[in-house]
Formats: sequence, C-alpha cells, structure tokens
Amino acid sequence: MLRQAQQDVLLVIMMSTTPATTLMSWSGGKDSALALHHALRDPRYRVAHLLTNVNAHYERVSMHGVRVELLATQAQRIGLPLTQLRLPEMPSMADYDAALLATLTELHRQGISHAIYGDIFLEDLRAYREQQLARVPLHGRFPLWHRNGADLLREFWEMGFQAIVVCVNDRHLDASFCGRLLDRDFVRDLPPGVDPCGENGEYHSFVFDAPYFSQPIDVVRGEIVRRTYQPPAAKEGGRDANDPFAAGFWYCDLLPAAISE
Repeated sequence: MLRQAQQDVLLVIMMSTTPATTLMSWSGGKDSALALHHALRDPRYRVAHLLTNVNAHYERVSMHGVRVELLATQAQRIGLPLTQLRLPEMPSMADYDAALLATLTELHRQGISHAIYGDIFLEDLRAYREQQLARVPLHGRFPLWHRNGADLLREFWEMGFQAIVVCVNDRHLDASFCGRLLDRDFVRDLPPGVDPCGENGEYHSFVFDAPYFSQPIDVVRGEIVRRTYQPPAAKEGGRDANDPFAAGFWYCDLLPAAISE
C-alpha cells in the first residue's frame, strides 16, 4: 500500500510539473517578441506554435503590413511552426470570430492548451481574447500584463532585441516616425500622450533580431505609403467611432535584403 501511495504522489508531482503545450499569438512586433521571451523561460509552458493574423488579400501581417515572407523568416529563426489565420481584406467581426474559433479548435485538437499574448493594459482586448479562448476551451496567459511601459522597453533593449517601426497611426504620429529604429531616440521623440509601447495602436513594429533568433534578419526599408482602415461596424461587435484603429496609417514596406539586391 505504501508503494502505491508513493507512486500516486509521484504521479501527482509529475502531472503538476508537466509544462502546458502553448501557442504564442505572434504579431512579429516587440510586445509579442518580449512575451515569447518570457514564455520560453517559464518552465510551466512549452511553446509549440506561433499564430499570426494575415491579410490574405495583400499577403501581409494584419495591421502591421509586414510581408508574409518576413513573417515566415521570423518563425524559421525562432524554430517554431507557424499557423497563419488568413483573413479577407475587410472581414466582419463575425467572420473573424468564426475563423479564429476554427483555427484555435484545430490547434487545441493537436494538443494546445494555452495561448500567450503580449497585451499590456487594454482591459477590453484582454476580455475579448479570454472570451474567444473560453469557447475552445484554451487558457490565456499575459506575461507583460500591467507592467510599466518604460520598464518593458528597457528590458527589450537590454536583452538585445532590435525592431523597426513599420506602421504608425496618423492620429498620433506623422510619417517621419515610420521606418525608424525602435530605439531610445524614437521614444524620446514621441509626442505627449503617446504610449511609449504604442499599446493604444499608435505604432507597430517588426523585430529583426531577438535573443532566441538563430540569426538576425537582414531587411531593407522600402517605400512609405499611407493607407486607411475602417473597422467593422459597432453593430457587428466592432469598436465605435473613437476606435484608435479607425484612422489613416503610414506603412514602411520592409523587404528581405536578398530581394533588394
């Protein structure tokens, strides 16, 4: 009986320490990159997959405007499989929710139990994510949650991450901010009221080097263009007219260095 009791205790210990198989919601930008860094160092999780929203019409990362070739290169440098949640040019919230549910359900079937996000303080966004995960069900984890933005950026730089600003919201920033390195000078130049991490959608970035990349990604800055984005109507579950994403955006087209040669 004692031997069986010991075996039962050992089994409980093993079960409690087995890392959860986890997907990373990967945008390719600084917040998801830093959140992945924390997840990879956390023994509670085994990150097994990257998941990225992609605009299938333009073959670019949704909102960030980064080419899928560069997204695939990031995944290759990290050494993790990548799933693209491929969306039409202007999906409704209902279409997006259905596509997300189908994708997460399939990943759950493959053994994924948790999803990690790089969100920092947007309560409504976190609530939305957790509601969608609960439908599968998956468990959401937010390693950067409620951390100070200046501290996060300091950690980002000190750990050796490097990124380029690829998109700015013209409600907050002009075109001169687009295409710049995400460095201390960039943050010092931000106008008053702009979140240093761009958590309100003021800017997005592309990480071209990280501690867990097998090697940096060589990129060349291309043209800078302005595009407009209209979110789904509020009646479809989207945000209202004050949505920070309902604006014009400046995009810097990054090209793989090999293409530009």
